[in-house]
Amino acid sequence: MSVVALRNAPVRGLLYMVAAVFCISAMDASAKWLTGSYPPAEIIFLGRIPAVAFSVWLSTGRGGAATLRTGRLGLQLLRGLFGAGTLVGFFLALRLLPLADTVAITFVAPLLMSAFSVLLLGERVELRRWLAIATGFAGVLVIMQPSGTGFGTGAIFALGSAFCYALFNILARKLSASEPSHTQLFWASVVLVLGGAALAPFQWVPLRQGDYLAFAIFSLIGTFGQFLLIQAFRYAQVSLMASLEYTALIWATLFGFLFWNQLPTPTVLAGAAIIAASSLYIVQREALRSAA
Repeated sequence: MSVVALRNAPVRGLLYMVAAVFCISAMDASAKWLTGSYPPAEIIFLGRIPAVAFSVWLSTGRGGAATLRTGRLGLQLLRGLFGAGTLVGFFLALRLLPLADTVAITFVAPLLMSAFSVLLLGERVELRRWLAIATGFAGVLVIMQPSGTGFGTGAIFALGSAFCYALFNILARKLSASEPSHTQLFWASVVLVLGGAALAPFQWVPLRQGDYLAFAIFSLIGTFGQFLLIQAFRYAQVSLMASLEYTALIWATLFGFLFWNQLPTPTVLAGAAIIAASSLYIVQREALRSAA
């Protein structure tokens, strides 16, 4: 089986990550549109079928269907389960919170990713980066104070989604040492499609014509974003890529304003500013080290 292993190309990884965050943010906005009318199982089932087809198509130019076989089935299935937890938690949070507030709370994910990269991947994170991570976590606490979004049911769902998302990406980096990107996309999508297929018939809601575009965006852009995300973690360390997750707030705020006339509260903006400052510091440090 032809495998594209881990590489050390931070700039390429950063570019993949910026594009991935935009695509996933658009997917999140379409999910916000759909969650008010459709159950999570149906959204996941319909939304991930194109990802299975896309990964099979990618395999035709990378050695054929045989490259979809995996020697690490357990990790692939576990990653798929964390992907399911990410989506379900996020969808449930969106029913209770504005889009930008939900995304802001899930900003705890990059902090968890950096911590897990040390514990599970053996990455080295210097003291200054840990201080920046701690600062970012303080921003998350600011967001969840009673004067802001508040620590309610929606925040709990968002935090659960962030925890699953962090482990989902940690496993992407770990699997990238031996598994091609399209193979990872295939197995994670198969888990989601099968899980959705098992639950969706009991809650099925017929699609309205006006929602076809939202489902198309969720499915196609989401599929492309997931592939770009795997590519990003193939080319750079998790603790570096994690910081760019914070750019999602820009897109979430824009989409929330355009489609729902929602703007984050001043407290949410203050916490997000703290988080963004910590991530920019991390990126600046990496740029200086690369230049040196």
